[in-house]
Amino acid sequence: MSLIELRNVEKSFPLAGGRTWVLRNITLDIVEGEFVSVMGPSGAGKSSLLNVLGLMDHEWQGAYSLDGVQVETLNPKQRQTLQREKIGFIFQHYHLIDDLKVWENLDLPLQYRDVPAKERAARVADLLDRFQIVGKKDLFPGQLSGGQQQLVAVARAVITRPRLLLADEPTGALHSSQARTIMDLLHELNREGMTIVQVTHNEPFAREAQRVIRLADGWIEQAVV
Repeated sequence: MSLIELRNVEKSFPLAGGRTWVLRNITLDIVEGEFVSVMGPSGAGKSSLLNVLGLMDHEWQGAYSLDGVQVETLNPKQRQTLQREKIGFIFQHYHLIDDLKVWENLDLPLQYRDVPAKERAARVADLLDRFQIVGKKDLFPGQLSGGQQQLVAVARAVITRPRLLLADEPTGALHSSQARTIMDLLHELNREGMTIVQVTHNEPFAREAQRVIRLADGWIEQAVV
């Protein structure tokens, strides 16, 4: 079953005398439980595609079905609810809240979903243990290494148990051993059934996914299985 169905999705910006296109005629299915990498040079449309998939960009044309819901028919509040219920995000530069401790950064997404305090505490404790960062729980992000911050960012992204995990250069700012740890975690989450779409410039890591989608000038150039 397809978790994501894109049909003729396009995005452009007005320019004097015309338009500049960042996505062109994107038609794509991603089945539930798939691990997909998106690659392409700078300006190819990778981040634009991820923003559409993540419901962070609403200025596009075409059709997008996420878990059976037609996104283009939703109002902004409905899209926000769908995003909160279905999608987790991992960013290259972590996006942790500097004045919250590690455990508080993990707890916050659950507060937004009105998860009871007892369950929040149990989920936070479980992920701290699973990601081997229990000893860091009372530290602030600025007291962590880059690899530790990205571990926290991954934990925060999955603590709500999203159907879809979007990762934008999740290993781009890390050295090789830290990057390997993050990729191993993504594989573990995928084996447990989570659908993952990662944007990456790292060819070896990209090819660890089940499929590589290559973009060029906003078009899908090729999809490699």
